[in-house]
This record gives sequence, structure tokens and C-alpha cells, in this order.
Amino acid sequence: MTIDVLVRNNVKVLGSGSQTIVFAHGFGCDQDMWRYIVPNFMDNYRVVLFDYVGSGQSQIDYYDAYKYSSLQGYAQDVLEIMKALDLRDAIFVGHSVSSMIGMLASIQSSNYFRHIVMLGPSPRYVNDLPSYYGGFDRRDIDELLEMMQMNFIGWSSYLAPIVMQNSERKELTDELEKSFCSRDPHIARQFAEVTFLSDCREELEQASVPTLILQCSDDSIAPVEVGEYLHAHLKNSRLQQMTAKGHYPHLSQPEETSRFIKDYLQSV
Repeated sequence: MTIDVLVRNNVKVLGSGSQTIVFAHGFGCDQDMWRYIVPNFMDNYRVVLFDYVGSGQSQIDYYDAYKYSSLQGYAQDVLEIMKALDLRDAIFVGHSVSSMIGMLASIQSSNYFRHIVMLGPSPRYVNDLPSYYGGFDRRDIDELLEMMQMNFIGWSSYLAPIVMQNSERKELTDELEKSFCSRDPHIARQFAEVTFLSDCREELEQASVPTLILQCSDDSIAPVEVGEYLHAHLKNSRLQQMTAKGHYPHLSQPEETSRFIKDYLQSV
């Protein structure tokens, strides 16, 4: 059976520029999370949006627990989407875990990528002290995964305000919680495990595509030390500190997020 990749991943193509920009959502989200960013790029770029299998309006029938037991399975899907659209030299904007998914894809086939923009990235979430601080002890991650297993709704309402980090804007936290809750619990838990236990540090030296690292302030998922580590180990990388708080600046500060992406693309 031939897989229609564009249907499988609910791919949307907008805008009409000669340069293509691909927006890739993070864990527990879908392409709708980019809705405040996309209008800022529609006039000058061809914009590509998609949902990972198991997220948003993707075709859940294609979910394969073995394939998606590592980030490489998701990277394979990114390359299949780019191939199906016949992309070359695209700009890839990845939020959170999608930063590493995009990087892994670029290591396999760099010709698809001109630049990568990493929004709140982390090559490893678990601490590996004393040499590496990722922000979480392994015990923290295990407890989070156990909570997902035992009480998925409770986990969603617990995590959303912590990662959004904009307590005065309850509507943002509510949206994120709703997004978490709309996932299939089993798929969400596996994606969480694959995300939070991933370790892409060794692959960093293989990456060659010029990269912008957007580091949020007060980010409970990807602390400042992580951004600095990435910048130190990624060739051709630029680190930009944002005023946006939390882990979802494309929701909380879309203007600043868009501005930094545009400034970077105009300067390289």
C-alpha cells in the first residue's frame, strides 16, 4: 500500500514565496500552535505545516510503536514530507523536541535544509552531572511518566502551567492543557518517554546546517545552561536570548519570536 505522506501528516501548504519555511510542533501539540506566527511569514515564504503521527489531525492508523520508539522515526517522517513536496534548501523551525528531530533529519539529508531555527531546544533533558545539566533528574522524568500512566488528565493540568510559565495569562495555560488532553494517552506517553529520555549530544558534532538557537527566559523544560551547551557544541550556531518566558514563546510572544527568526534569516 502506498502511503500518502501529505495525508498521513495532515500537511498544509500556505503562502507563495520562493523560499519554503517548515514549522514543526513540539510534544503534546499540533500545527495549530503556530497560528500566531504563520501570518508574519505568509507574504514572503511558502509555509509548510504538519502534524506528527498521533498528533492533531494526522492519520493515527499509521502510528507504529516500534518506529516511533526513537526520534529517528519522526525524523524519517520529516524527510518524507520534504521529499513529497520536493523541497530544497528549506528553513526548518522546530519547537522543543522538533529542534532535535529536525537536526537528526538534516544529518541524514542536509540538502533539504538551508537553516534550522530551534525554539526552546534541548539535546538531553536528564542531568548527566557533573558534565551536563539538562534540568531534570531521572527520577523526575520517571515520576512524570508514571503520572501520565496513572492519571493522564491530572498530568495535563499539572504540567501545563509549569511549562507555559505565564500565570497572568490563564487562556494560554488552558489551551495547552486542552491540547495535552486531546492526545491519545498511550501515544502521548510513548512520545513523552522518547522525548524526555532522548540524548542527541553525540549527534551535535555531525550537524552542519547553520542554526539559530532561541533561548527562552525562565524555561522549566530547557534552561539557559542547555542553550549554552548547544551553542558550544553546534557548528554554525547563533544563540539568541529571548525576553519571552516559559517554553511556548510562539504562543506567549509571537511578535518577538517572529522578529528574531526574520532578523536571523535576513542576516545570513
